[in-house]
This record gives sequence, structure tokens and C-alpha cells, in this order.
Amino acid sequence: MAGIDFAVHITPELAAGMATKAQSETKVVHRARTRGHLNEGWLESYHTFNYGSFDDPGRTNFGLLRVLNEDRLAPGMGFPPHLGENMEIVTIPLEGALEHHDGLGNNTVIRKGDVQVMGTGTGMQYKEYNAHRNRLAKFLQVWVYPARRDAQPRYAHGGVDLAQMRNNLAPIVSPQGGGAPVWIGQDAWFHMGCLGRDYEYRYRLHSRLNGVYVFLIRGEAEVAGERLRPHDGMGLWDTRCVDIRSLSDSEILLMEVPMA
Repeated sequence: MAGIDFAVHITPELAAGMATKAQSETKVVHRARTRGHLNEGWLESYHTFNYGSFDDPGRTNFGLLRVLNEDRLAPGMGFPPHLGENMEIVTIPLEGALEHHDGLGNNTVIRKGDVQVMGTGTGMQYKEYNAHRNRLAKFLQVWVYPARRDAQPRYAHGGVDLAQMRNNLAPIVSPQGGGAPVWIGQDAWFHMGCLGRDYEYRYRLHSRLNGVYVFLIRGEAEVAGERLRPHDGMGLWDTRCVDIRSLSDSEILLMEVPMA
């Protein structure tokens, strides 16, 4: 398990610098082939933004979205106890089941259709494992800078009716009171859906100060005139809405976050 630093230590100065980095365009596209890649045998991980040994000066963040990892855990394997601080960590299972244990006493198993949020705040120890011994666990892990540092750590998970995602972008994460199954300590909204071929959807942002990052989990789609294929990502800002057309049966995740 060498080469992976699990501790998260973000100073206010570093966070401010990442969040206010000037953007010269209103659109950025990250192709799947340009992501960072780690294969430790027990873990295979693809990194849209800088993480571990993947270090690209242009890929530090998108607004307050700091990490977007696609992880695959071998059967029965997992992350040992590690520390998170001052980060909102969202986990979205794609296949299999992920077992979670933390210092707050939570012991849960999440599967496709579930979403998990940890507000690590002043510090939170946790570990996660593939709950199966005969199949992979695949999931997305997303880190967002919190609106308030050094908050009390918290944990929550909830489920979305998979039928609600059919030809719809269903809310899976929102600010507290925003109506999603779980809430995040930031002015951020996550939506996820499975769109049929030629289905069109217009997503309207909640705030003019926000941007939206689109990640294509599977299929093909046209987003704001850009063709995306599996595991491509695209960020847009200075816009009030985003037009999406599915070019095949597609699964899409939208993450709306403040840009500063």
C-alpha cells in the first residue's frame, strides 16, 4: 500500500489559492485518457484531478471541487484506517458493495443507488473495504472544500430510487434542506441519471456563482456542444444552464459547485 498518502491537510492559504485560480475560458474538457492512473493490484484508481503521484499544474481543481476518483477495489480488499480533515467526501457506488467503518461508530454497507457523505471537519478516522470476496467494488469518490472549516465531523448515507434516474437527473446530494437524500456542507448539488438514446435534458444551475462539472460514467453524450465518451469530464461556468443530449444509453453525474 506504499505510495498513497491518506491524510488530508489543507491550509486556508492553499484552499484559497486553488479555489480562486483564474480561468481563461468558460469550458474545460478532461478526456479519460488524460487522467492519472494508479494500479496497486488491490486498488486501481483513475484521477481526474491531482491526487497522489498524479501532479498536473492545470488539474488541481474545478472551483471548490478538489478530487474526482474512479476506484476499483479487489475482492475482500480495502483502505486501512486513515485520517480526513476539512473536506466533504462523497462516495457513489457503481458496482458491488463498499463497507464503511469510522471513528464515529458508523458501520454500514453501501451499494448502487446509495450515496455516502462524510464531513471530516476537525478530523475523522475511517476505513472502507470491498464487502464481497468474489467480485470487484467500483465507486466514485469526490472531495469538495467545505463552506466552514473545523466543523464537527459527521456521516450520512441515503438511497435514491433507481427508477427516478431513468431519463432524469435525480438529486443525490444538496446543501442541508435541499431535498436530496444526503446533505453536504457546501453550496453544492450533485445530480445523477441514466438517459436513453437521443434523450435531451436542460440542467439549470442554482447560482450564477457556481459552475457545473459533468462526468460521463458510461455511454456517449453531447454536453454544451461537446461530445463526451466514457470517463470524460467537462466543466462549465459563467452559464445559467447546460444542455445535454444522450447519444446512446448513458449514465451521467453532474456536480454543481461554487467557483470561488
